[in-house]
Amino acid sequence: MSRSSKRRPRSVISEPAWVRLALIALALVFLGLFLLAPLFVVFAEALQGGIGAYVEAFTEPDALAAIRLTLITAAIAVPLNIVFGVAAAWAIAKFEFAGKSLLVTFIDLPFSVSPVIAGLIYVLLFGAHGWFGPWLVANDVEIIFAVPGIVIATIFVTFPFVARELIPLMQEQGNEEEEAALSLGAGGWQTFRRVTLPNIKWGLIYGVLLCNARAMGEFGAVSVVSGHIRGETNTMPLHVEILYNEYNFTAAFAIASLLALLALVTLALKTALEWRYGAELAAARRL
Repeated sequence: MSRSSKRRPRSVISEPAWVRLALIALALVFLGLFLLAPLFVVFAEALQGGIGAYVEAFTEPDALAAIRLTLITAAIAVPLNIVFGVAAAWAIAKFEFAGKSLLVTFIDLPFSVSPVIAGLIYVLLFGAHGWFGPWLVANDVEIIFAVPGIVIATIFVTFPFVARELIPLMQEQGNEEEEAALSLGAGGWQTFRRVTLPNIKWGLIYGVLLCNARAMGEFGAVSVVSGHIRGETNTMPLHVEILYNEYNFTAAFAIASLLALLALVTLALKTALEWRYGAELAAARRL
């Protein structure tokens, strides 16, 4: 065996110290410039006018309506996505059927389609001149430029998050435990509640956190179907845009800081889950 064949592959950790330090410094600089600095600016601008102006931005009626609508939308969209995500993951992981690969592809559709396009599609379907528009108008049903349209658009852009977390986790776990429970006399619902659900609970919570964060921060699809009606169809991201366009920077950044706080809370919960249940969550993210 030649000397070159005995040479061991060069490891990354054998790189000179200056290379490692340079890479770490580059990552930290990038993180600081593009993540931490904007986050700092949001809170700095929000508090520029003082605590009084900051609090006043949240007590204004249109701001309260935007916060309320954002929470209502998330409260409707997230539970529906939990039901859909669990059902889809159960069907894909536990059964073999024609079109299974197509269903998995469709679940990823919102990741590949621009939210603005999704909003336009719903306008074409449910708008006054859309496919179902005449029937909706005749029956006095409002979807576009109303709360139902905002909820539908939010469901569309968020429905992959729960399903994508559960599908690989349930596929990896297999059917052995469920089959054992059924062979011992457990019913279907009892098997799901006592065997399946405990096995997927952390992946489910992880998916719900991501889904909720996206539901509250969604802008593109909601902007198209909302109509931007003050106090009625503006969610928090839309309200921030309106305030900013009106040069009301303090109020705009105050509402934006609330969104940032919600994102930070979600990130903290996500990190805690990864720290405590890292192996199980890593399995959930694998395809």
